[in-house]
Amino acid sequence: MSAVEVVSPQQSPSRQLHKFGGSSLADPDCFRRVARILAQYSGATDIIVVSAAGKTTNRLIEWLGLLDKDGRLAHETLQSLRKYQQDLIENLIEGEIKQSLVDALYEDFSRMAQAAENPLNIAQRSWAQGFGEVWSARLLSALLTQQEMPAVKLDSRSFLRAERSVQPEVDRASSWPLLKEQLVQHTQRRIVITGFMAQNTSGETVLLGRNGSDYSATIIGALADVSRVTIWSDVAGVYSADPRLVDDACLLPLLRLDEAAELARLAAPVLHTRTLQPVAQSCIDLNLRCSYDPESGSTRIERVLASGRGAKIITSLNDVCLLQLDVPRGHDFQVARRDIERLLTRNQIQPLALSASADQYRIQLAYTAEVVNSVLEQLQDAGIPADIRLREGFSLVAAVGAGVTANPVHCHGFYQQLRGQPIEFISESSSGLSIAALLRKTNTSSLVADIHCALFQAQRRIGLVLLGKGNIGSRWLSLFSEQKSALEKRHGMNFELISVQDSHHQWVDFSGIDADAVMEHFSERATPYEAADWIQNLLNHPYDDIVVLDVTASAPLAGQYPDLAEHGYHLISANKVAGSASGEHYHQVQDAFAKTGRYWLYNATVGAGLPVNHTVRDLRESGDQILALSGIFSGTLSWLFQQFNGDVKFSELLEQAWQQGLTEPDPREDLSGADVMRKLVILARESGLDVEPEQVQVQSLVPEAIASLSLDGFLDQSALLDEALEDWLEQAKAENGVLRYVARLTRNGKARVGLEVVSDEHPLANLLPCDNIFAVESQWYRENPLVIRGPGAGRDVTAGALLSDLNRIASLLK
Repeated sequence: MSAVEVVSPQQSPSRQLHKFGGSSLADPDCFRRVARILAQYSGATDIIVVSAAGKTTNRLIEWLGLLDKDGRLAHETLQSLRKYQQDLIENLIEGEIKQSLVDALYEDFSRMAQAAENPLNIAQRSWAQGFGEVWSARLLSALLTQQEMPAVKLDSRSFLRAERSVQPEVDRASSWPLLKEQLVQHTQRRIVITGFMAQNTSGETVLLGRNGSDYSATIIGALADVSRVTIWSDVAGVYSADPRLVDDACLLPLLRLDEAAELARLAAPVLHTRTLQPVAQSCIDLNLRCSYDPESGSTRIERVLASGRGAKIITSLNDVCLLQLDVPRGHDFQVARRDIERLLTRNQIQPLALSASADQYRIQLAYTAEVVNSVLEQLQDAGIPADIRLREGFSLVAAVGAGVTANPVHCHGFYQQLRGQPIEFISESSSGLSIAALLRKTNTSSLVADIHCALFQAQRRIGLVLLGKGNIGSRWLSLFSEQKSALEKRHGMNFELISVQDSHHQWVDFSGIDADAVMEHFSERATPYEAADWIQNLLNHPYDDIVVLDVTASAPLAGQYPDLAEHGYHLISANKVAGSASGEHYHQVQDAFAKTGRYWLYNATVGAGLPVNHTVRDLRESGDQILALSGIFSGTLSWLFQQFNGDVKFSELLEQAWQQGLTEPDPREDLSGADVMRKLVILARESGLDVEPEQVQVQSLVPEAIASLSLDGFLDQSALLDEALEDWLEQAKAENGVLRYVARLTRNGKARVGLEVVSDEHPLANLLPCDNIFAVESQWYRENPLVIRGPGAGRDVTAGALLSDLNRIASLLK
């Protein structure tokens, strides 16, 4: 599914699931924001899973802890929580339903207070902790219904089955038919489901533990066979480091499943291992997005194994505990180690990091403070032959990414930044996905920033994908080969050409393709592809960033631009189709790149190598207002009409221009005015003017009789051009002027491209062959328009414009 489709999922027949955490439901404004999100991003039959609002669960745990210590404080805590929940209802709901929600809330608090009159067992405590989700589901379903989005609440305990344990696992076999039965009852309505809870065979509430709501969301999504699960929280997704600690941390729009699982195993707050299990075992997509700013981007977890070559993320964790197991010298250490590792695997209590020192007969296991006591009990109950000691006050810092342990540069950088730190041990995962350092109390914030800088700033690897190897593409290959070394030295990055394709074949080599060898060896190395297969062939790339260069005029390729953004690729385009498409499609493409934090540059679409787009955009962003645009926007037509004085037939001049590569692959793109129209629309949009292609009055120079012929047929009969254009030429001579093909746009939206007779003294008359001229009238340049003039066509300047945009992207990535 493309990024464009994500914008309006209600148009899709497939059901999706949306999960909202407590921070997304913290106050009335948050609830309203969630309702707006669901109005825009959800369909009429979508599922919504909710956590307890704000800090409700923490307050419930606080109340439970006070019951046996201070009855008065326990009562005050419960009353404060009731007021908070009631205020949510009072601020959000209107009409008769408001009182029924308040009555139900009071009934719940009465039941809780009554149950607390006697000591509560673990099942009763779990039941009490689950009320936060019940209240959220009840309130949100009422709010959605009030806003004409019919919704019904559903208690997850009515269908999720799990038995109590340290990390309860949902029994899918028994849960699936129960959920199916519920879904059948609620068609054509959104279903708001409580997260965090299941029920055991005794009918007792079972809490699903840390990040239990996220886990319940993906397990429900898998059971309901939804197409996508989106977890909405207070962050846009996974970053290369915590953006609160590292200013230049970047959002990762795409993360491979095994990398995400490793990050979750290391207790990163944005992900949890169990959340990912249903994703790995189903066909659902998982997206992470920010409910506070839905358009700020997202991270998509992709179900493919990564084949990367280094770190992508630097993560840290404080309040880590250490279980130190000292094996008696009389025991076989390796046997004891294997027994311990089998126990950890069997009970699903894998440590964050592990160190085994055979010479000291010591094994060290790092865990979060939340689970360490439970793990300690299990080790003690298993009769492990070791003296077990619990140590507290540690921190963990890790580098995560496929192949990081095999990347000598990243390994060296990681170890170098740890010099002088109070290291307990450093552990490399057996999967090769992470290096983790366990440290005694230290400032992990500055350490994470230093490691992030050391690993990512100097060694960024950029993969380049070239779409099109014709006139411009072949020249760009030569230019890139000449400039590659200087480009890498200038930016401190490595640039590798990893894919080249034409309309039917693609050559992919992640180790790099010699640009000088492309034209000679393409036919023997390239393989056929269809539709979007070429994008799929790039999925397992090992690069930090991918930049796609589209030097075609292909409309189907332009239609795939949102897919490129969703996959996290940057784009440089000489293809004018997307920039001059309908305003709706143009803004969808712009939004797709903005949401993923990727760049789409297209200076080569107007004026070839001239800095037209950049200049106009800079004027507007500096506070100026563009009033009018005019000029000669086609280097091809500029050359043709500079030469066309009656000495040589126009059709013969056209043949020369085509042979020299001065025209589009099909010259009718130039002669029809379509190319100039597209440039005018693109430039108008850069100016902040709202112009649709159909608003531009276009004069075509192509006779109808040859407009629909094949390219060869058109060229064979191009003499039909001569009669009409000779009449125009005679008119120009009679007026002591010359012919020029001119584009004009005014602030009121009047736009035209076509032939004009201009005087010999006019600035448009005195250009060099192939020159473009752009006149920009603005508030600052009203009396004396800003003029940009120079070559606007040709392989060299267009290839140079593409390389200029590549330099610009490299600068933006630093």
